[in-house]
Amino acid sequence: MTPPRARTWGRRGCTPVVRVRGRGSGRVSMVGMTCYKPGERSRLFYAVREYTGRKGQPKGFGWRDFRDLIVRARIQLGGPIVLIWDNVRLHLTKPLREFIDANAEWLTVVQLPTYAPDLNPTEGVWSLVKRDIGNLAAASLRQVTRAVKHRLKKLQYRPDVIDGCLAGTGLAPGHVTLQAWA
Repeated sequence: MTPPRARTWGRRGCTPVVRVRGRGSGRVSMVGMTCYKPGERSRLFYAVREYTGRKGQPKGFGWRDFRDLIVRARIQLGGPIVLIWDNVRLHLTKPLREFIDANAEWLTVVQLPTYAPDLNPTEGVWSLVKRDIGNLAAASLRQVTRAVKHRLKKLQYRPDVIDGCLAGTGLAPGHVTLQAWA
């Protein structure tokens, strides 16, 4: 709940100060895929999870959440998926590998180099979301979650912005033969 720091405007000589209620309890996690197919609009699939520190509540996303996101993308895209993702430890777990192997007829996975956020267009999406909520002085974790979901929903309807995230990697949307980045 500690607000991120971002630049803002204020009177000359007076540092703008925003008082925030609440303590540093909780966090918001996001997982997502940017999907590209030549001749069709770009797509964004995502999930948001709020962690409040309650007993038994998952702190983040598990392998089942990734699996469900991939399945949801396949249902909505209606075809095979070439999934290109980074080396997050969770992507390399045994149950997720077994899921990928069991669905090899429609799912192909290509691993990015160990640390290459500049090759992943989904990082551009996260950057846009974080930039837009940089000056949010939220009174509760629920308010942060709502702001994140609202921004992601707006991005879903802006395929040109999703294409821009791909262009930021140095690739061009018209030349891409892959369908999903996570």
